[in-house]
Amino acid sequence: MHQRSSAIAVVFAVVSLLAIVPHTWAAAKPDRNILATACPADKLASVLIPRDKFHPFPIAGEREAWGALVAETRKAIVERGEMALAEPWPALPATLYLEYVRIGNRRNYEGPYFARRNKLRDLVLAECVEGKGRFIDEIVSGIWLICEESSWCIPAHVGSSPNGRGLPDINHPVVDLFTADTGATMAWTSYLLGPQLDKVTPLIRNRISAEVQKRILDVTLSRNFGWMGFDTQAPLNNWNPWINSNWLTAILLLEPDEARRRQAVARSMVSIDLFLNRYPDDGGCDEGPGYWGQAGGSLFDCLELLHCATNGSVDVYQNRLVQEIGKYIYKAHIAGDWYINFADAAARQDVNGPLIWRYGKRIGDEPMMAFGAYDSKTTRGQGRGQLGRDLPELFHAKAIRSTKYYEPLLRDVWLPDTGLMVARSKGGTVDGLYLAAQGGHNAESHNHNDVGNFIVFVDGKPALIDVGVPVYSAKTFSSRRYEIWVMQSAYHNCPTINGVMQAPGRKYEARNLAWRSDDKLAELSMDVAAAYPAEAKVKSWKRTHRLNRGDAPSVEIIDQYALDGPGKQIALSLMTPCKATVISPGKLTLTGEADTHPRAIIEFDSTKLTPKVETIPTDDARLQAVWGQRVYRILLQQDNPPETGEYRVRITR
Repeated sequence: MHQRSSAIAVVFAVVSLLAIVPHTWAAAKPDRNILATACPADKLASVLIPRDKFHPFPIAGEREAWGALVAETRKAIVERGEMALAEPWPALPATLYLEYVRIGNRRNYEGPYFARRNKLRDLVLAECVEGKGRFIDEIVSGIWLICEESSWCIPAHVGSSPNGRGLPDINHPVVDLFTADTGATMAWTSYLLGPQLDKVTPLIRNRISAEVQKRILDVTLSRNFGWMGFDTQAPLNNWNPWINSNWLTAILLLEPDEARRRQAVARSMVSIDLFLNRYPDDGGCDEGPGYWGQAGGSLFDCLELLHCATNGSVDVYQNRLVQEIGKYIYKAHIAGDWYINFADAAARQDVNGPLIWRYGKRIGDEPMMAFGAYDSKTTRGQGRGQLGRDLPELFHAKAIRSTKYYEPLLRDVWLPDTGLMVARSKGGTVDGLYLAAQGGHNAESHNHNDVGNFIVFVDGKPALIDVGVPVYSAKTFSSRRYEIWVMQSAYHNCPTINGVMQAPGRKYEARNLAWRSDDKLAELSMDVAAAYPAEAKVKSWKRTHRLNRGDAPSVEIIDQYALDGPGKQIALSLMTPCKATVISPGKLTLTGEADTHPRAIIEFDSTKLTPKVETIPTDDARLQAVWGQRVYRILLQQDNPPETGEYRVRITR
């Protein structure tokens, strides 16, 4: 199942074998305006389906369609609905909202906030599947309760209110990620169960429409939010497509005025174009695969809504950038549920297989469809918390199940704009060595100071890692972000030069990137000196990440440096989840908890470098879910290093 033909297993973002491909950060490019080109504003009026004729999915009253769903899925949905009936609606007092500004805790409010929405979703789907009215009263209670909330914006995002963080200003609604998400949930609920809700009282759907108008539709037509991209030239992150997908849902399903509906759709399309205009040509997500579902995946949600609402007139799936954005998710896949986790991402991800499958089908990419089917079969069940994704998943489930599934496991990937390299000993299998390395800069979205960082897996298991990110708190997105240890270069697989770590900011970057790959090796080299502030006193630091293929596979990290004056100390950090043991001068072993033999061997020049192993407790729920109770930092140190020198670190099985 894992073995694939070379045509699939060897895939390159830039097809150029045997040659070294230098790269420097590209200058600004002309706007793509992909959606505006596909459907100019003056054409939208003639192709946009009116609201009363817009029918993206069967409503609850169309019993044949709901009865035809996979039987075991229908059973599971009803069971979740029954569990939701037994659960109380959680309270959201003002004091819980204030905990974010008082103690920096965002989870205590977000927990019950999302629990309300998850309960409503489970009840709605259960009623659609069963169709007996058993869940309607509790659905009405949930709608009313959520409509009574003073704000749908979570505490961590309300800071753009004129009164600052604290309690939300009901006269100044903020459209953040979850305001929009709540609006979409309400819109789908009204669409799916309209007659059933009206049978209780028409006031329910009227209330939904009024609240969504006040909190979202009026505000997004009258104000510019940063995520829209209208008032900035900076790159846009996942907020743009994520919010746009839910904004579009609310527009298409709830806006009764057709002229205003067209105006809002056109405004959203311009905002999405701004996101695409600033996206790298290689389709790489600098937020990492942990955010692809709400960046590239949400872009797909937007494109699907526009495609459906215009009877296919808005169709940009053959656009190369749209295709590359989709493919990124399997290019960043390592093995099983392990993914490259540069930036704010966990190394183990539960991605949305049905979404990946549908994206792959639209762009005609067989490996992407196979990967989506693989994930759907092996790692997840139905239900992700977003009705706009649950619905297409349900109605495509049989086609997904019938798709031949496998992990693409590409041999080589090179994303020149993102500065990401991936290499395996052999494509199509997890056996052997895996290397991922990055260049980039230290002002990326969800940035860590990690220019020149790399990860190594052995036979599909982690050996050298990016630790990831702890539970979000007030500090995470504040001026104190880089006080958090996992954000610092000394806790990535990076050098610390004269006691100085990398600094945050756009100017702190990798330069002179060069990549090459063939059957013997794959390597990415770069100068990381510019990622360090002046006090590091480094003139140049060429780091080469190399995977040697063949009979004696290995990963080599080669550092060639020149300092500006005598050195104090150089330390090469290596982060690992494995127990590190020095077995002889210049040699360590890495052993995982479940391993009976060493997972990897690390070799270095003991006449230059002295090893030190530190145990770092992972006293955080998010980190513990991936790595357990601890990780380790190996420091390979040299005191009083010469002004110029070279280090070689070799990793083998």
